Amino acid sequence: MSLHIVSTPIGNLGDVTSRAVETLKNADLVLAEDTRRTGNLLKHLDLHKSMSSFNEHNCRHKTKYVIEMLKQGKEVALVSDCGTPGISDPGFILVRECVSAGVNIIPVPGPTAFVSALVCSGLPTDKFTFYGFLPKKEGKRKDMLLEIKQRNETAIVYASPYRVVKDLDAIKQILPSHPVVVARELTKKFEEFIRGTASEILEKIGTKEVKGEIVLLIGKI
Repeated sequence: MSLHIVSTPIGNLGDVTSRAVETLKNADLVLAEDTRRTGNLLKHLDLHKSMSSFNEHNCRHKTKYVIEMLKQGKEVALVSDCGTPGISDPGFILVRECVSAGVNIIPVPGPTAFVSALVCSGLPTDKFTFYGFLPKKEGKRKDMLLEIKQRNETAIVYASPYRVVKDLDAIKQILPSHPVVVARELTKKFEEFIRGTASEILEKIGTKEVKGEIVLLIGKI
């Protein structure tokens, strides 16, 4: 019995590893954050597998069911919408409970969006912190940005296309002189890196709609 933490492409399906394909092929069950997105990947790989959703809405009550399957000797593969499961998604809940239950956990490594963004950003990579998403509430968002201001390192956050302008505006208010990089649609056709201060980036973006998966990086000064 093993839970396999399977990393999948962050955009370009050509980035899937042969080991990930083999693991998915041999799994008795694939746990997917979004079964439609994972279904597209499995279709691309010509794999026909049993899938079950595992997301922020059902992860807590479904974890017990998954552990029971694992204890029955089943091989389970956990995938997220893209990248490595457990990074800013509910996969860590299942992993934590599997550790407590004595279940074997096997990593199947692959891409993670914030690492790809970091190494192409031009910002220092020797010391950095990944913060997940900036809080939606203004006070908590301000507190996190003030913490980033105090630390002498590169900061990395994920951003929703619906909130990125608001996040950049908050960065502009608290970290006006810090270099910022917006990395969007990584590995996809319209991959883009936008660099400058938060104010300069907001000017570049203007009124156009920002689309796709986004990583925000904030450098030190």
